[in-house]
Amino acid sequence: MSRLLLLPCVVLLAGCAGFEPKPLAPDQTASKLEARTLADAGLRSFVATNAPELAKEWPRRSWDLAGLTLVAFFYHPSLEVARAQWGVATAGIKTAAGRQNPTVSVTPGYNFNAASGISPWFPGFTFDVPIETAGKRGKRIRRAEHLAESAQQNVTTVAWQVRGNLRAALIDLTTAERRRDLLRQQLEVQQRLAEILERRRRAGAASAVEVSAARIALTKLQAGEADADSQVAEARNRLAEALGLPVAALDGVQFRFPLESVSNLAALPDKAKARRLALQQRSDIRAALANYEASQWALQIEVAKQYPDLHLGSGYQWDQGDNKWDLALTLELPILNHNQGPIAEAEARREEAAAQLLALQAKVIAEIDRAAAAKSTTAEQLKMLR
Repeated sequence: MSRLLLLPCVVLLAGCAGFEPKPLAPDQTASKLEARTLADAGLRSFVATNAPELAKEWPRRSWDLAGLTLVAFFYHPSLEVARAQWGVATAGIKTAAGRQNPTVSVTPGYNFNAASGISPWFPGFTFDVPIETAGKRGKRIRRAEHLAESAQQNVTTVAWQVRGNLRAALIDLTTAERRRDLLRQQLEVQQRLAEILERRRRAGAASAVEVSAARIALTKLQAGEADADSQVAEARNRLAEALGLPVAALDGVQFRFPLESVSNLAALPDKAKARRLALQQRSDIRAALANYEASQWALQIEVAKQYPDLHLGSGYQWDQGDNKWDLALTLELPILNHNQGPIAEAEARREEAAAQLLALQAKVIAEIDRAAAAKSTTAEQLKMLR
């Protein structure tokens, strides 16, 4: 008999998940961050999957924006956070789809006045099966699906932000390096000019004022070169941050960005088209819409909770030789509370989600207007230079 009772317990425990500890050591994670490089085998596999032509030469000695974008997508910590949040939201769908487990109660009794020869014990069992009403489970699933969609769109938003920051950092580095190279060329010319004027002064063909002016100009260029070197170093730090790499990983690597492509304004859409595309396709807009839909389903869930769930019960009792069986139907009576508070909160959250969407749309429109104005101004400046 004990083996028969043990069997269902073993079956139930076999379906339970176990806990697997994953401790984090800050010193180890910091060491892993510092050990990241552009020659990593995992990075090469990621690049080969998404752009096979970029992985043919490895490790690469020169990187452009397309290749560095893949590097940032592989390494940048903000994307790891966004992906983890998406994983949490996706797991929430499984949680929402869960059903309530039935319960069993063991209610043994003892009769102190039992007749002689009859066992005073009368064991009993009661089963309770919960039944959700008003489609609550389906509504929970739909809400969780919209939250997962919002988290997925947030991954796209973060990826776009990472690429934008990377592009800006690469432009800054390219500009700083070109400025430094020009200053070095000017410095060489000014150095030769100062030497020529000094020789002419010694020969009596140039005045001390001319030599002094040349040396002052040389000193300014030397200071400018030192400042340019500092700006290049700072730009390299920003590029490393945009990639999710330590700055030492950039040593010995060249970075290419054609600044001439920035002036290709004809390829940009006009303001009306840009607005339409942004308000319909931007991932942050889609995420806000998904959040609003999730708030709609959250409200429906609270409304459905006005209708109580049912509990179907069944019991058995062996009462001193008599077999007794009973049925029970249990439900909560919605007399004192009709779930008004949670419904009001859900309605307020829906209004909040709508306001957030409206604010985001206004922000997007303002960004496009600023970009369109900058495009127009830049086009006029380029026309004057030509």
